[in-house]
Amino acid sequence: MEPVIEVRGLTALAGTAKLLDGVDLTVSAGEVTALAGPSGSGKTTAALALLGEAAPGVRLSGTVRVAGVRVVGDEGPTGAGAEVRGRVVSYMPQHPAHALNPARRIGSVLTELARLHRLSRGSGADGRSASGLAAEALRTAGLPDDKATRRRFPHQFSGGQRQRVALAQVLACGPRVLVLDEPSTGLDTVARLRLAGQLNRLAADGYGLLLLSHDHDLIRAVAARTVLLDGGRVTAAGPTRELLPAPAAAPSPPAAAASTRPARAVLEARNLTAWLRPGHRDEVLHEVSLSVPEGGCTAVVGPSGSGKTVLARCLAGLHERHRGRLTHRGEPLPVLRHRTTRQVRGVQYVWQEVRNSFDDRRTVLEQVARTAVRLHGLTAPEAERRTRELWERLGLTSEHTTRHAASLSGGELQRAALARALLAEPDVLICDEITTALDAVSTGLVTAEITRLREESDTAVLWIGHDLGLVGRLADDLVVLDAGSVVERGDSRTVLSTPTAGTTRLLLRSQNLGPAAPAPEAERPVKGTPAP
Repeated sequence: MEPVIEVRGLTALAGTAKLLDGVDLTVSAGEVTALAGPSGSGKTTAALALLGEAAPGVRLSGTVRVAGVRVVGDEGPTGAGAEVRGRVVSYMPQHPAHALNPARRIGSVLTELARLHRLSRGSGADGRSASGLAAEALRTAGLPDDKATRRRFPHQFSGGQRQRVALAQVLACGPRVLVLDEPSTGLDTVARLRLAGQLNRLAADGYGLLLLSHDHDLIRAVAARTVLLDGGRVTAAGPTRELLPAPAAAPSPPAAAASTRPARAVLEARNLTAWLRPGHRDEVLHEVSLSVPEGGCTAVVGPSGSGKTVLARCLAGLHERHRGRLTHRGEPLPVLRHRTTRQVRGVQYVWQEVRNSFDDRRTVLEQVARTAVRLHGLTAPEAERRTRELWERLGLTSEHTTRHAASLSGGELQRAALARALLAEPDVLICDEITTALDAVSTGLVTAEITRLREESDTAVLWIGHDLGLVGRLADDLVVLDAGSVVERGDSRTVLSTPTAGTTRLLLRSQNLGPAAPAPEAERPVKGTPAP
């Protein structure tokens, strides 16, 4: 089959650093090709080159042809990328916030994209209206196509739902090739299983797909061919079943030492109810209670949109529309703007989509080290020294210290955000999907550092995640949320081995992405009432 995309000898330089070194790959219609590799291996740089684009300061050379149009040559982007972007190839970034306009309802954006890329060019509309094409894109992405969903703004969706909104935007353009950068980031096991089915259906419908991922289970479930990338170089390429023949076991983090002393709660929530709009409208949490003991780890799991991130934001003081009792070491815990320095230092939050929390005008190292200066009064050189030591344990190198956020991968930024929180030396660390962009090795480094803190500093951890295997290894207690309510709680190993709630059983069944994987239940409606 004639490839839609051909890449030959693609090289990318940023200063003296070589981000890509002679990369070759092809993407054909009706087939999924995976570009796999650890965080920072150059996957996103390669993906942007397919659009004839590069990050600031990155110089491209080699040849990239899209539907016969040369978008990159030996002198860099040719300027022809505008001819193929959207119409032939569309790109979904790893962080949905980069693709979604926070000031516009998703329905109007999808309709505009369909009109711009399909109706104005007469491309694949088949007599359908722009709104009809937008509704079809929502359905294909796994979201309801009703008016209520189309009238919502991006912030009214969970992280996993925003991934699907971003996918709908790509589909609305009617491209021949989809370039999907870590599309399973932030998805629960049910949504991830559904995503695998969606990608297989898109390939069967004739789309070409380039899947950028470190999720080998997802790659095995959907990709016919795989290109392995490491340090910017192709280390292997061929049929997926030959390159990735069996699931690779992720390294188990060291088990936390058992404590014989009574557990004292460091952070507690009692009867927490939260809503999105004034007047207690659009409740997303309903009478939720939990506690995180000193040196312990309490995990919260549940489907996308179940309220996990709103819970974390309430505890961090960022979501103010709530009632209930929040305490830190027995003292009332107000919203963030009323917290003392001790309370800010004591409760630190690392959230899922970290890209927008970094300023592109300063190096990431400078921003991370600033935490120790502000919250502990360290001098700038001492704060930088501590930051470098912590970075090394998290797998970041000295080369990363001079770079800005735009030149770091999603996984590198996630580890930098964790380092920023850890420099505060918190009593409680709230981790919201902090390993979603990490390969197995980086995940092992992160979880080893968190385990060390629990053992040596009695740091309490609230862990929000979709990786149930990792949850079982890290957490002492488990809380399962669904539609904003606690449906199951208890010892993590007991809950995961003998679940009683239907939600928990469904999440566990949906972990398997193999051909015998069970079909998930139909997509439940997106929670929340749209703004008028």
